[in-house]
Amino acid sequence: MPPETNLPDYLAEDFSLYLENMTSLADPENPDLLLNYLSSLFEQLKQMPLLFSGMVDQLAMAISTKIRIDNTKLAKLPLTDNPSWSEVKPFVGVHEDARACITEIMTHAEQDLKTAVLLIHFYSSYDVTPLKTEESEHEQLDDYEYNNYDENY
Repeated sequence: MPPETNLPDYLAEDFSLYLENMTSLADPENPDLLLNYLSSLFEQLKQMPLLFSGMVDQLAMAISTKIRIDNTKLAKLPLTDNPSWSEVKPFVGVHEDARACITEIMTHAEQDLKTAVLLIHFYSSYDVTPLKTEESEHEQLDDYEYNNYDENY
């Protein structure tokens, strides 16, 4: 079975929120901004593991630095249909300092945890580079006409 490349419909809305949050905090001028924010979210989550119940995009952000996903093996699952947590769980490793928190979430909000893991999985293979648009023929001519002349002459 080929790896999953398309985002399943059941993740579309949450993925959109997650992507927007992650890209808005990825500032090349302040590379620590995203990492600091993610650390802050996790510290809040550690104090109240069910803080982000119903907000899976925020949960995904909070746990993104605390879990490791075997994306290669997870991609082999048929993810077009919403898998169960028991199908996803074998491909997820949890950092030692996050185990109690993740266990609490798994016990009381398994569906949210599974969705958060899938958001992280799909984000890891998502290319956020904007597509280069082709200039129209008219714009190319305009550039050519003006590039050869000094406007201050």
